[in-house]
Amino acid sequence: MKNIATIILAAGEGTRMKSSLPKVLHNICGKPMLEYLIDNVKSIGIDKVIVIVGHKAGLVKKEICGIKCIKQSELLGTGDAVSRARSILLKDNKIDNALILYGDTPLLSQEIIKKLIEKHVSSNAGATLLTAQLKNPTGYGRIIRSSGKKIVKIVEELDASIYEKVIEEINVGVYCFNKRALFYGLEKIKPDNKKEEYYLTDAIEVLTKSNILVESVTTNDAEEFLGVNTRAELGKAELVMRKRILDRIMDGGVTIIDPNNTYIEHDAEIKKDTIIYPYTFIENNVKIGSNCSIGPFARLRPGTIIGDSVGIGNFVEIVRSSIGQETKIRHQCYIGDTVIGKNVNIGAGTIVANYDGKEKHKTVIEDNAFIGTGTILIAPVKVGKGAVTGAGSVVTRNKNVPAGKTVVGIPARVLNKRNNKT
Repeated sequence: MKNIATIILAAGEGTRMKSSLPKVLHNICGKPMLEYLIDNVKSIGIDKVIVIVGHKAGLVKKEICGIKCIKQSELLGTGDAVSRARSILLKDNKIDNALILYGDTPLLSQEIIKKLIEKHVSSNAGATLLTAQLKNPTGYGRIIRSSGKKIVKIVEELDASIYEKVIEEINVGVYCFNKRALFYGLEKIKPDNKKEEYYLTDAIEVLTKSNILVESVTTNDAEEFLGVNTRAELGKAELVMRKRILDRIMDGGVTIIDPNNTYIEHDAEIKKDTIIYPYTFIENNVKIGSNCSIGPFARLRPGTIIGDSVGIGNFVEIVRSSIGQETKIRHQCYIGDTVIGKNVNIGAGTIVANYDGKEKHKTVIEDNAFIGTGTILIAPVKVGKGAVTGAGSVVTRNKNVPAGKTVVGIPARVLNKRNNKT
């Protein structure tokens, strides 16, 4: 798909979100919705991506660093937005077609995008649209067809007559255009509608009146084109995406006891035969090995790597840490910026105090160590191989516990063996 460019429209204010953050930067399962679209088109081999920005353009550009952005200074409609990419696309002789997406439709799958492009290319159409049939089409543009079932035009909801409003075939808002047909159509559109904007959809009627073929692909999956315009719709998209993520993970051989009460972000990696218990939160950039037990009520934050056969229990929070295989952290612990070896037992209530008010420091707990209940480890500190901390010990910074030794007390001191000779 090297001869196709993608234009993503992301200039709108998103006023119904009632947010200071641009709409397309709101997260869904830990990832801005705009990035789902960018990643999807890149995954199917489209390298040239252009994002049309407007409202708080600087924030959007910063988030998608490396992607070409063009600013729409005045928000004059979708047709005007696409026209911003005219000079770039017409100068690029390697590009024949333009895929156009809206930045607030993060649930579009790679499969439906590929299907649309394949239909467009095989039919040699001037434009190909994604459409759907809805029993309640309110809010969507209607697809107007001739008696021969050919697409004639798209009429937006605000401009539709009472007869057009009963049409159930709607415009999803995903398009593939021949680039020359696209800009030919956009040159001829006018803002003669109730919004007084330049509608991209009006280019379709321009093409059909010029006897340029317009094709369509129909989707039956309403989730595919769920647009996010409000916080409620953001919540719906979150539920759909979370289910997709959990289904993918379970298909990989992971047991999730209660999918309705488990939160896993988009790029977490979990190997087979691990069990995830309810109310567990696994965030981005977390890797979990095989045969682990996680939760319930566990929180694994970014930068966490869990080895094979590890047990993480209830009310355990781990961040920026690696946990060696067969280690157990069962109850009410905080582990931050820590490297834990193999076969370590972390007792209930253990706290790694990694932050001194200015900087975060590293803790190392080596293989076969035993950390007693209620231990506080004040970083930076190291607990050697096979060392033991007694219950309630406070190991202060830089006071490392030697390998094989036992420490107790506040502050922790090495427990000397008693001499039983009389």
